[in-house]
Amino acid sequence: MRRLLFCFLITLLCFPVLAAEAKRPKVGLVLSGGAARGLAHIGVLKALEEQGVRVDAIAGTSMGAVIGGLYASGYSVEELQTLATTLDWQQALSDAPPRKDVPFRRKQDDRDFLVKQKLSFRDDGSLGLPLGVIQGQNLALLLESKLAHTADTRDFDKLPIPFRAVATDIASGEKVVFRRGHLPQVIRASMSIPAVFAPVELDGRLLVDGGMTDNIPLDVARDMGVDLAIVVDIGTPLRDRKQLATVVDVLNQSITLMTRRNSEEQLASLQRDDILIQPQLAAFGVTDFGRAQDMIDAGYRATQLLGPRLAALRQPEGDASLAVARSPRQRTPVITAIRIENDSKVSDDVIRYYIRQPIGEPLLLDRLQTDMGTLYGLDYFDRVQYRVVHKGDDNTLVINARGKRGGTDYLRLGLNLSDDLRGDSAFNLGASYRVNGINRLGAEWLTRAQIGDQQELYSEFYQPLDVGSRYFIAPYLDFGSQNIEATLDNDPIAEYRLERYGFGLNVGRQISTYGEVRLGVGKAWGKADVRIGDQNAPSVSFNEGFYELKYSYDTFDNVYFPHSGEDISLTLRKYDKSLDSDQQYRQWLLNLDKALSSGPDTFVLGGRYGRTLDDSEVVTSSFVMGGARELSGFRQDSVSGQNISLVRMVYYRRLTPRAYLPLDFPLYIGGSLERGRAWNNDNEFDSGYINAASVFLGLETPLGPLNLSYGANSAHEHAVYLNLGHTF
Repeated sequence: MRRLLFCFLITLLCFPVLAAEAKRPKVGLVLSGGAARGLAHIGVLKALEEQGVRVDAIAGTSMGAVIGGLYASGYSVEELQTLATTLDWQQALSDAPPRKDVPFRRKQDDRDFLVKQKLSFRDDGSLGLPLGVIQGQNLALLLESKLAHTADTRDFDKLPIPFRAVATDIASGEKVVFRRGHLPQVIRASMSIPAVFAPVELDGRLLVDGGMTDNIPLDVARDMGVDLAIVVDIGTPLRDRKQLATVVDVLNQSITLMTRRNSEEQLASLQRDDILIQPQLAAFGVTDFGRAQDMIDAGYRATQLLGPRLAALRQPEGDASLAVARSPRQRTPVITAIRIENDSKVSDDVIRYYIRQPIGEPLLLDRLQTDMGTLYGLDYFDRVQYRVVHKGDDNTLVINARGKRGGTDYLRLGLNLSDDLRGDSAFNLGASYRVNGINRLGAEWLTRAQIGDQQELYSEFYQPLDVGSRYFIAPYLDFGSQNIEATLDNDPIAEYRLERYGFGLNVGRQISTYGEVRLGVGKAWGKADVRIGDQNAPSVSFNEGFYELKYSYDTFDNVYFPHSGEDISLTLRKYDKSLDSDQQYRQWLLNLDKALSSGPDTFVLGGRYGRTLDDSEVVTSSFVMGGARELSGFRQDSVSGQNISLVRMVYYRRLTPRAYLPLDFPLYIGGSLERGRAWNNDNEFDSGYINAASVFLGLETPLGPLNLSYGANSAHEHAVYLNLGHTF
C-alpha cells in the first residue's frame, strides 16, 4: 500500500514536467548558404544556447551545411568560434599543401625562373583541364579531421542532432537531400560552388553547391517533422552596375543570382510560428573569411533581438547525447588497420610508405594531415583523402588516392629580362616538361630547355630505388652555353661564348621532405670562342671529367617571397685526370638564404661563396653572378671569376591585405643591400669589394612572381630588371 502511494505521489510531481515536455514544439534550425557570410551561423547558435533553445533538427546548405554538420555531430559553439577565427582559411581553401610538407623533388621544380602554374597533359597528349579552380583537397582533409568520430554514423538521424545537407546534381539540375552517407563527403558536396570548387562524384552523381536549388532548405526541415523552424537567412542583396568593379564583386554577384530565386520561394512558405533571423551582413562579402569574428557577432546580435519570441522555446535541460559527443575522447578512434584504395600510376606500397599512423594507437590527426599533404605533393592525384571505418572493435584507416584525370605530365614556362639602360640587355626564355609515373615506383623524366643570353638543354631520368623514393639513381644529359668575360687588371678584354656538352650519373638519398644528397660522376667537353674583343685571341677547347657531391636543404615556406625557413646548397666538385679531364682542380660553391618575418615585414639574409682551389683555365672554371640582388646594377650573369663572394640583406613588405580564395595577388615593395667580390687565382683580375643596392616592386601572380627592380652599385653600373617566375 505504501509503495502504491509513493508511486502515485511521484507521478503527481512529475506530471507537470512531462506535460511541458509533451507540449514543447519540435524545433528545426535552417542554415542557408553564403560562403564566408555563413560564419554568422555560429553567432546565431551562441545566442540560441544562451536563450535556452534546444534544436531538434538541422538542415543546411553550403556553409550552412558545414556549420550545421559540425554542430549536429557534437561540436560546441566555443569550438566552432575558435575554428572560424583561428583557421588558416587561405590554406584550407586551396589545394597546395604547406610547402614544408611537399616532397623535396617537387620543391626543386620551383628553383628555376619558370612560372609556378603548369599545364597538365594526359597520356594521349591531350591537354587536361580541371573541373574547378579548387579541387578541394585541403578542405576535404579539414572536414575529415573534424568529423572522424562520425565515420560509423551513416544515418544522420543518429547524430546527436538529426541533420540534413542539400546538394545539386549538376547533370540533371535536381536537388539532392542527404539523410545518409559519409558526413564529411556530403558536406563537401553541399558547398561545391560551380567552377570555383570541383564537383564531388557520389553515388553516380556529379554534385555541386546546394544553393543552386535550395539555398534556404526550409522544406527539408519540415520533412524532418519539425513543428516550427528557426530560419537563418544570410543572403546577399544584388549590387547595382556601379558596384561591380572587381572580379570579387562579380563572384559575389554570381553566387547571389544563383541562390536568390529559390531563397525567395522558401521564405514565402514561412508560417506564423516560424522565426526568421536575418543578420546585418551588407558590409561583408562571400570571401571575407578574415572578418570571421565580426560576422559571428552580427549573427549573435540579430538573434538576441528576437529574445522575446525565443523565450517561449526555452528548454534549460542539457542534451546528454551532445555532452557525450563533445568529449574529445569520442573523436580519436584507435586505429587497428590501414587500407589503401588507389587508382593512380604509383603502387599502393608507395602510398602506404608515406602514412606514418601507428597501428594500435589513437588516430594522430596532425601527423596524418602532414602525410596527406606529402602524398598530394607528389603530383599524381586529383585528391588524397581518408576516412575511418568502424566494425565492431576494429577501426580501419582507409586512404583513398584518386589519380589525376587531367594527366600527370606537366609543361612550365618562364621569362626574365634585364637592361642596363645603355642599350645592353639580356633575356632568357625557358620551358620544362616533366613526364610522371613512368613506372609504379614513380620514375620521372624531366627535360628543361632555355634560349636567350644563357642557353640550356638538360634532360634527367629520375628512378627511385624504393617505394619511398629515399634512394634514387639519376642519369642525365646536359648542354649549356653562356657568356664569360675575360678580364685583365680589372678591365674586360674579351667576352667568350662558352659551350659545354656533357652527361653524368647521380645516386642519392632524400632526407625527409627537406633535403637531398647526391654523389655523382660526370663527363663534359666543349669550347670557348671570342664573341666580343680581340678576334685573334685563342679559342679554348676542353675535356672534363669530375666527381661531384651535392647537398641541398630547403625549408622555405614560399620559394618566391619566403617568410620563414632556410635554403642551403653546397656543391663540391673535383676534376680528375683519371676521368680523362684536361685539368685537375677542385671547386666548391655554397648558397645560403634565411628568411625572418614580423607581420608584413620580411628580411632575407644570405649570399654565395665559391672557390676554385687549384690552377686551371679561367674561362672554363669561372662562376658567374650579377643581376637583381646579386650585385644589383650589373646585367644578369655579367660578373665572372674563379672565386666569388656575396653577402646580402633583402627586405620587403606586403602592401595588400590577405585574400582567402585563389585570387590572392600580394603586392610587395622592398629593397636590398649587397656586397660582393670576384677574383681569379692568378691575381690578374680582382674586382675588389663592390657595394650594391636595389629597390623593387613584386607582385605574386597566378603565373608566379613578377618583379620590377632597379639596381646600382659602386662600380658605377646600374640596370633595370623585369623578372617573371624568379625572385632569388
